[in-house]
Amino acid sequence: MPDEYSLYDAKAKLSALVRQVREGRTIVITVHGEPAAELRPIDRTTRKQTIADRVAELEGRGELSPATRTPGTPVAPAPVNRRRGALKRFLEERE
Repeated sequence: MPDEYSLYDAKAKLSALVRQVREGRTIVITVHGEPAAELRPIDRTTRKQTIADRVAELEGRGELSPATRTPGTPVAPAPVNRRRGALKRFLEERE
């Protein structure tokens, strides 16, 4: 059974709780006596995915598409401010 801590106690003891979780324990955080969150160890077996694998997975689901521009080129041209004091004039016009 997981240990339960109120939100107030969990905030005060967060470092100690994280240490317990790293040791394999599960902690439940409650708000007004009701369970609201759970701290549990990360399943390390599912974290062995490489970046290339993740990119391929996202491309396969259509959530990511390959770049259409060559690396090193700017996304948009840099703005050119030919008239000095544009910000000052803009702020004066707003007043």
